[in-house]
Amino acid sequence: MLRTGQRDPRLGNLPEPDPWRPAVGYASDEPAGRLTDWHSHNYGQLLYAAQGLMRIETPAGLWVTPSLRAVWIPAGIVHRKINLAPLTFCTLYMLPEAAMMPEHCHVVSVSPLLRELIVEMSRQPADYDPAGQAGHLLALLLDRLRSAPAESLYLPLPEEPRIRALVERLLEEPSDPTGLEALAREAGASPRTMARLFEAETGMGFRDWRQRLRLQVALARLAEGEPVTSVAFAVGYDSPSAFIAMFRKVMGESPKRYLKQAEA
Repeated sequence: MLRTGQRDPRLGNLPEPDPWRPAVGYASDEPAGRLTDWHSHNYGQLLYAAQGLMRIETPAGLWVTPSLRAVWIPAGIVHRKINLAPLTFCTLYMLPEAAMMPEHCHVVSVSPLLRELIVEMSRQPADYDPAGQAGHLLALLLDRLRSAPAESLYLPLPEEPRIRALVERLLEEPSDPTGLEALAREAGASPRTMARLFEAETGMGFRDWRQRLRLQVALARLAEGEPVTSVAFAVGYDSPSAFIAMFRKVMGESPKRYLKQAEA
């Protein structure tokens, strides 16, 4: 496990950002299933999946980055990445004072313009001229990034032992239909106590948390090419229409349209 602030050796000779070049980046193709070691950086990191799907994990929670989304990881946050499908991705490392982004991980919506800016900056040589075209691209990218809307794709992980055990059960089997009342009885607590603890630990109600978990699992299965109907039943929905309605509500589009964009 890499220590906090330790440089990931896979970055090779890529220089760290500095006041002269406040952001540096690269692009890469990776196979499905690749998992990085736990590590952190002394600078912020923007990860964008141009194609494919990845999950970012921290001790506090999970984030997925489907098509047209990117995840922001602040400096000092210990994390790792797993590829849920074959992945083409871009990484930008930025000085915190230049990025001026929140001090917590979050997924942002990537507009077509922001996408092109991220891709182009990831292709710039390490010794790019900050007073030239690359510098202008970076200035526009940072402006667009700061105004990009956040997406509800974060799954917080609790620490309280009873809630953690409940969560780990659902992580193992997202389609488990057991309600909170039954889960509370199994844990030896009242439903009211479990509901209160769950919201205090995660900042979300139990139903919303389970819906977000199922969405994350569904995104991974869709990225693997599994049919929508099969995915709907696999993550615990009684019908494909109920799953599609949830997907459209959260993602702003149907699974079919999402898949078309992911393949573009």
